[in-house]
Amino acid sequence: MKRVISIICMMALAITAFGQQQIKFAFLTDLHYSEGSDAGKHVQACVEDINSRNDIDFALIGGDITDFGTDEELAGIKSILDGFKVPYYVVAGNHDAKWSESGCNTHLKVFGYEHFEFEFGGWRFLGCNSGPDMRMAPALLPRESMDWLESIDGNKKSIFINHFPQDSSVLNYFDVTKALKKADVRFEIGGHWHNNTILNYDGIPAVLCRSTLPTKGIIGYTIFTLKDDHIEACEVQSHVGQADWKVLAPWYEKQLVHIEDRTHYDDHGIADSYPWMRYDVNDKYPNVKEIWRVQENSNIVSGMAVKGTVAYYATSSGCVRAVSLKDGKRLWTKQLPGKVFSTPAVSGKYLVLGCTDGNIYALSSKNGKQLWKKAARKSVLGSPVIRDGVVYIGASDGCFRALNLKDGSSIWTFSDVKGFVESTPFVDDQQVVFGTWANKLYSLDPKNGHLQWIWECTKPTRMYSPAATVPVKSSYRIFVAIPDRRIYAIDAASGKQLFYVSGGREAIGLSEDGSTVYGKTMFHKSYAFPAATFTNNLTADGELPKSSLKWEVENGMGYEISPTAIVEHNGIVYFPSDKGNIIALSAEDGSYLWAHKISLALVNPIKVWTDKSGTYLLASTMDGVVSLMKID
Repeated sequence: MKRVISIICMMALAITAFGQQQIKFAFLTDLHYSEGSDAGKHVQACVEDINSRNDIDFALIGGDITDFGTDEELAGIKSILDGFKVPYYVVAGNHDAKWSESGCNTHLKVFGYEHFEFEFGGWRFLGCNSGPDMRMAPALLPRESMDWLESIDGNKKSIFINHFPQDSSVLNYFDVTKALKKADVRFEIGGHWHNNTILNYDGIPAVLCRSTLPTKGIIGYTIFTLKDDHIEACEVQSHVGQADWKVLAPWYEKQLVHIEDRTHYDDHGIADSYPWMRYDVNDKYPNVKEIWRVQENSNIVSGMAVKGTVAYYATSSGCVRAVSLKDGKRLWTKQLPGKVFSTPAVSGKYLVLGCTDGNIYALSSKNGKQLWKKAARKSVLGSPVIRDGVVYIGASDGCFRALNLKDGSSIWTFSDVKGFVESTPFVDDQQVVFGTWANKLYSLDPKNGHLQWIWECTKPTRMYSPAATVPVKSSYRIFVAIPDRRIYAIDAASGKQLFYVSGGREAIGLSEDGSTVYGKTMFHKSYAFPAATFTNNLTADGELPKSSLKWEVENGMGYEISPTAIVEHNGIVYFPSDKGNIIALSAEDGSYLWAHKISLALVNPIKVWTDKSGTYLLASTMDGVVSLMKID
């Protein structure tokens, strides 16, 4: 899964570099290659200009190399980058990871690594991917990348390349900066903002660079020159479609020196600069007690299944685990051949989940032994629903499947799906509803897979697709939340749009009795409205007015974009956040009950239940934490 590239330069190059004490390299970022656009032509022009220069030692590519992370986009940009006459090294950005139909597998296959390390001219260059993997959230260096960074010693002066600025744009930024200082990183280079920007990360000097995309008709890239520990950055420009390349005067210069770590960290290892809810919130609300906690060595980007006294989950590295609900002790482990972003479902002896190796697996819930697998033509990122002995699951190969739970044999396949399936479908006796990253919401007949209807957001961009939301149904209506910051109510029988509610993004929830729909805005508010609300007082464009809401309250989350489903249990509404917090509000009026911090990263789909000993909440987070809590 993990490969580190180590480059030992040719002796002649090493001698030359030592004698001149100069390194010159090109930096290209935010290429946003997509089929049918001109982005590839702009990158090609940059590559050709770099090839025409005889003083460039290598090229670094700073992420967002594709627009949507598709297999075709990755193949296309790889063919252009392979035109370099000098070595080049790539890190992935959020566009390459968040919307990857392969679950980031294709990026690994195409380039052969997820982080790199090489030495040139007395300097060490380090680079890694930035996340977030598949789920909408602030950036997060994956657990595997953090383990790699923390293992690097400080015996070489180093430069670090990552797509994101290493500030609060990255959830674990202070851990990253701490590891970089230990590794003697003296300078950082990134992209993401599409313009030249000078920054400083707790003492480490840094720059973000322009995109290769045109700005006012001008394309370009950056040349860095490093001599006697002095670095300078120059933008190289050309008009679109012309060969009038020119190197501008340096826009950045800096003498690079060793940086001591003088950051102050609290008892939980969080830097003073951390701007969000801290762990001391747990002292404020002691009624939420952690029973046990597990830290995995890989990200977790999916929810869990629970059966009896056992919980099941999978890491993004493909490790499937069963643990005891009593103490978190591992009962069995099964390693799958690909990454996993699919939330497992359990029924009887069957534990079912999808894998990015292109298969749907059924494992024994007792011991993890493989019972069957069903092949798809591409990765399976979607999560299964098991109902009446049938597994319903979508994949990235244009198909949605209904499989026999006992042996994985096909009951029916709907093979006209546009875009790829990421989330969990809604299933009842009348319909199967799921969204895709092609701006479409499908409803199929659960008996035979026949298409009932397709709903599309009116905004003509796939970024507003109903793909990450988990649909809910009540009062003969399907409700979804999508990235245009609205919740939509759709007639379940016809697919006709009935109304929308402003706010939301991709997270949505339904009360236990089905009477109330819950949502949250991107900016510190949660709200509720009746599922059976009347539609005779809508605005001209079909919006439900604020007066029809049951309640709307401040939730204390601040800026928040988690797509994780909202859950109501026994009169409490649980709002998982993208920064490791769970907020509990009263279902009756939205009043604030408590908050609890599990970790620093996005909270995956949660499980809440009550038994004779109390109420329990089981949650995992993207940075690999699994926690069982008891709520008094």
